[in-house]
Amino acid sequence: MKKILLLALFIFFAGCSRTETEDAPIRVAAIRGPTAMGLLPLMNEGVHEFELLGSPDLVPPLLVQNSVDIAVVPGNLASILYNRMNNVQAFAVVTLGVLHVVDASDTIYLIEDLAGRTIFLQGPGATPEYALNYVLTQNGLIPGEDVFLEFRSEHSEIAAMIQTGHAEIALLPEPFVSTVLSQINGTRAALDLTQEWNRVQPDYGLIMSVAVARRDFVEQNPDALAAFMEEYAASVAFVNSNIAETAQLAVDFELIPNIAIAEAAIPRANIVFITGEEMRQNLLGFYGVLLEAEPESIGGELPEENFFFRN
Repeated sequence: MKKILLLALFIFFAGCSRTETEDAPIRVAAIRGPTAMGLLPLMNEGVHEFELLGSPDLVPPLLVQNSVDIAVVPGNLASILYNRMNNVQAFAVVTLGVLHVVDASDTIYLIEDLAGRTIFLQGPGATPEYALNYVLTQNGLIPGEDVFLEFRSEHSEIAAMIQTGHAEIALLPEPFVSTVLSQINGTRAALDLTQEWNRVQPDYGLIMSVAVARRDFVEQNPDALAAFMEEYAASVAFVNSNIAETAQLAVDFELIPNIAIAEAAIPRANIVFITGEEMRQNLLGFYGVLLEAEPESIGGELPEENFFFRN
């Protein structure tokens, strides 16, 4: 009976799709942090509706319930959503590598130094975990045996643990790296995970965030999505060309605590807007690496061709 009720609720929500008019606001969800940075100028315009979330696991229910039209999510989650729900299409890669191993013990200088240590990170089941696991295993370190991972739901919680001395080593993205370094004496950005990834996988970069749209929204509102993509691309261009103005927006929208941290973090956030065939090639390469390392990290298999939106 419980399974039947859940199936009925899923069918009900799936049938409650909303057709946009040209002027209707698009509902967008994004994870707090670098995932949302490229949206800041667009958020400031107030044309669309934005919801900033603390954790990736909050996204799937919003998509199932048709509560949002677009979601900006960790790169691997985009594939999982497609493989398990088949109701999304990816239309842009929006963030590349932003992860650093932060060290408050002054003992981490090489990947090998992580042996026997505990690393705190957001997850489980998000891009940071799988990227870190891949880099560790490629360097001969087995997660759970040689290196221990402790997960927390939000990056801000991990930063607070470092500040209180309850954690020494953490994997954090910008802007949390700049926040921790500015607020906690003795901390270092010990390892750039993007550089470590590139050493063991030079062919495909580390993709952090992908923008996806509900399939029914894409089918019913192609012009609205095309217009939004143009707005998003312009927003990203503004972010990368206007650091001071974007830093103020990051503070205004409570993504970053102060201007100085924002100005340090934004140039290192690797905010991009990659679409079309270039997006497809990048994602297939990245997903192929994760598939070989841990199939469940992308939902068990590579997404099919209709996962990739082409305008």
